[in-house]
Amino acid sequence: MNETPKLNISKSVELYEEALDLVPGGVLGARKPGDFINGEYPIFLDKAKGCHLTDVDGNEFTDFLCGYGPIILGYREDEVDDAVYKQIHDKGFCFTLTQKYQNLLAKKIRELVPCSEMSIFLKTGSDATTASIRIARAHTNKLKVMRCGYHGWHDWCVEMKGGIPSKFYEDVFEFEYNRLDQLEDLMAEHGSETAAVIMTPFGHPNHQEMQIPAPGFLEGTKKIAHKHGAILIYDEIRTGFRVSMGGAQKYYGVTPDLSVLGKAIANGYPISVVTGKKEVMMAADSKLFISSTFFPNSEAFIAALKTIEIMERENVLEDIWEKGETFMKQIQGVMDKYDVGAKLTGIGPMFYITFTKDDTGAYKRKRKDFYTQLIRKGFFFTPFHHAYISYRHTKKDLALALNAIDQALAFLKEKY
Repeated sequence: MNETPKLNISKSVELYEEALDLVPGGVLGARKPGDFINGEYPIFLDKAKGCHLTDVDGNEFTDFLCGYGPIILGYREDEVDDAVYKQIHDKGFCFTLTQKYQNLLAKKIRELVPCSEMSIFLKTGSDATTASIRIARAHTNKLKVMRCGYHGWHDWCVEMKGGIPSKFYEDVFEFEYNRLDQLEDLMAEHGSETAAVIMTPFGHPNHQEMQIPAPGFLEGTKKIAHKHGAILIYDEIRTGFRVSMGGAQKYYGVTPDLSVLGKAIANGYPISVVTGKKEVMMAADSKLFISSTFFPNSEAFIAALKTIEIMERENVLEDIWEKGETFMKQIQGVMDKYDVGAKLTGIGPMFYITFTKDDTGAYKRKRKDFYTQLIRKGFFFTPFHHAYISYRHTKKDLALALNAIDQALAFLKEKY
């Protein structure tokens, strides 16, 4: 078997061992070594440009994680960064009161996103999803929530329940994507008390195959929510400004009452949005309190406005869709050569290579070997999260990645 040599990640390991004495777990959340492959992936990065990363040991990678999604254009995008530098130098960005760029961005979002009539701006996806639930509860004067998807680290939705009293999430119920029957059953029992149905309009459950909406699924969830007087919220943290400029709601043609946006809107600068119908959004005016010292900071508004300008001017999403769909067809062609249980799901801008589960657990070993070969070859995918295409991925980058995928699958075929 032609196994790719292991990377030297000694400096990463040294920094991690130091970090273990300084930070609980060494690094935070989904950046721990166990969220990749222990001993194979770098733990600390040094720099990035375009779609390429360099770790602290000098290893270079073509990146398909895009910072877990925010990098829609590319790392260190000059035009975006220059606009932010100018704002910081000429105007400043952190004040007691708000700068005009809030209004400019709210107007732009209203122009692009079908459900948008009013917006509020926050910093993270978890901020936005949690604020949307608070708004829905205040507007409806109801308590319960039906959810489908990953909605962040806050008490009501986080998977790991350590430190969280059960009463903080006992009124939140989960249903699976494309399982309208599950939502119908939940609403038959709890509908009269339900404030919101929050869901990802495109299915990207953690660690699982991606799913496009089955015929009638999105329309059906909206009908069920409204039948019971609940607010329909789309979690478009990943799909907003990546599936289309108007999000998956525009792409699939089903408009929610509220939507949350984040990640790609500002090419890596920290900003998130709750946007939606004025009737619902006005609950945030007088019925509840949402505030942070840093929510009005203008550097992220400037980055978002410039990112959107570039995306419109250069037809960025059209380019990403074309490259992504072509790449997926090529990956599928390679997979068809090797019967190793590999499966490709997703859409052009975001896709995932998984392995069909079996009773022996061989799929886990195949997954580990496959992604080990890719990272060793200099291609930064991960076994436990889907991949993204950015504007700065070139056809050459994708051709080299395809060759690496071919070699990794050939390795699996020979080994298994």
